[in-house]
Amino acid sequence: MVESKFFIIDFDSTFTQVEALDELAAISLKNSPKKLNILSAIKHITSLGMEGKLSIAESLKQRIKLLNANKKHLEMLVKLLRRKVTPSFVRNKQFFRLHSKNIFIISSGFKDYITPVVKQFNIPEKNIFCNEFVFDKDKNIIGFDERNTLAKENGKVELLKSLKLEGEIYVVGDGYTDYQLKESGLVAKFFAFTENVAREVVVKKADHVAPTFDEFLYMSKLPMSISYPKNRIKMLLLENIHHESISLLKREGYTVEGIPKSLTEEELVERIKDVSILGIRSKTEITARMLENAHRLMAIGAFCIGTNQIDLIGCSRKGIAVFNAPYSNTRSVVELAMGEIIMLMRNIFDKSNNAHKGVWDKSSHRSYEVRGKNLGIIGYGNIGSQLSVLAEDFGMNVYYYDIVEKLALGNAKKCGSMQELLKKADIVSVHVDGNPRNRNLIGKKEFRVMKDGAIFLNMSRGFVVDMQALEKYIKNGKIRGAGIDVFPTEPRSNSEEFVSELRNLPNVILTPHVAGSTEEAQQNIGQFVANKIIDFINTGNSFSSVNFPNIQLPMLRNAHRLIHIHKNVPGVLSQINGILAKNNINILGQYLKTNEEIGYSITDVSKECPNQVVNELKKTSNTIKFRILY
Repeated sequence: MVESKFFIIDFDSTFTQVEALDELAAISLKNSPKKLNILSAIKHITSLGMEGKLSIAESLKQRIKLLNANKKHLEMLVKLLRRKVTPSFVRNKQFFRLHSKNIFIISSGFKDYITPVVKQFNIPEKNIFCNEFVFDKDKNIIGFDERNTLAKENGKVELLKSLKLEGEIYVVGDGYTDYQLKESGLVAKFFAFTENVAREVVVKKADHVAPTFDEFLYMSKLPMSISYPKNRIKMLLLENIHHESISLLKREGYTVEGIPKSLTEEELVERIKDVSILGIRSKTEITARMLENAHRLMAIGAFCIGTNQIDLIGCSRKGIAVFNAPYSNTRSVVELAMGEIIMLMRNIFDKSNNAHKGVWDKSSHRSYEVRGKNLGIIGYGNIGSQLSVLAEDFGMNVYYYDIVEKLALGNAKKCGSMQELLKKADIVSVHVDGNPRNRNLIGKKEFRVMKDGAIFLNMSRGFVVDMQALEKYIKNGKIRGAGIDVFPTEPRSNSEEFVSELRNLPNVILTPHVAGSTEEAQQNIGQFVANKIIDFINTGNSFSSVNFPNIQLPMLRNAHRLIHIHKNVPGVLSQINGILAKNNINILGQYLKTNEEIGYSITDVSKECPNQVVNELKKTSNTIKFRILY
């Protein structure tokens, strides 16, 4: 005979994301001038009770006295709590439906707001145990039923004893009273639930920590609504990636660690071993050696424009998708470029430095308007073309050069060669990509061709410009001003010294790789890349990946999705379909795309694949990675 399993679940900060009495206080004290002080006191009392530092009865008495609540406030509270059910409980409604007879809600909270919330999850009312308010004739809450077992010390233990459940009992909760059930010897396992709040005193005593309800189901070998607990997907985000990205990924349920600097190859080799998702910006290099140790890595998010710091072919061969944000900081770069053009043409940077030193340099000498001047843009992509439009609004004549045929915007004129552009331009601004062929694109020969007294800007890649040549031509006056944002060698963190031959040169603006670093740009980049990673993990969608075949997938509904990454050789799809046919598994939809390195196959099937089928699919020849989503 199979032994029954029973599930005891707490309500406040477990089933719901909040402490209900705290929320009731916020509602009932909405117009009170003492609201903030009273709320603070109630939360403190709640915390003491949850940590076992204050008896349940005393905790309830003190909080109810402060509430000043009425039955009408409870109706408002129920509406709020229905919206505040913990996300991992919501997505596992099927578990509650299938096991409803064996699920018990045991809480020190109150029946008036708990029952209407948990009944939506098919939990029978006879399985809901909680305290009860006492009301006066005007329906004001004036106390609670002190005879209730759950209003007494060790109440949950006594209540559970009275239920006389025969079988294995699992407890999921966040408070000291939940742990007492384990301490009593009545239950098999206590799971400290930390999705909403982590209480150290409780976590230390738990059999297991459950950051989500998915984790509890996974550890207990029970059916889940998703194929794998998201909290087991570890993300490492380097280089001060925007806080909104971190919040977004944490809300999704992933375990996220953020580090404010880049890591060396040696450090990454060590840290990457158990990481599923890596987030970087421009300073962190992804090398072949690092990838050799990235055994769990599924995707890399480049929270920046370029990806030349990443071994893309190596990533493809390891089945690691790479995503970046090619358009998210365009406006920020363009604004800085335009601002620096004006500052350099007016010699403002040097005048400002002199003023700070007490030197009053009031002169129009070598100070010019940008109107009517020729701007030469090398690289007419997203940034170059937008700079073109903005510069024309300032009255400039725009010339551009690009090796790819690009449609001119406004009155911009295309040059047949870079040499032609350099000869015409009063200001030269470089906006090329990280292609290796652009190394030393601008060197001695190019500076010699430029007009005497030209202004030069580089906000693309550090290796694009021969810095010694630029230094020489600034010193001899050929280049009368420069704005440089990127350098061949850059510090790994803000604590390292920045070293450059361009330091302390006249009319030279040096910025620490911040052209795209505005709050707006970093927020846009953070949201874009984080959402691409979430979509890839949740659905297998590879659209906008830099190195994967781009597949835009429909939503996964009532199906299991088989994701197969393999070497781009003939016959792999045939092998996959042969295995499915042999095991009588019907295909609902199938998608395949390839590039030079890999094939990316998505197959939606109508039912769960048995373990032997999964193992066969994993062992298909030329398989790189395989995973299942449902």
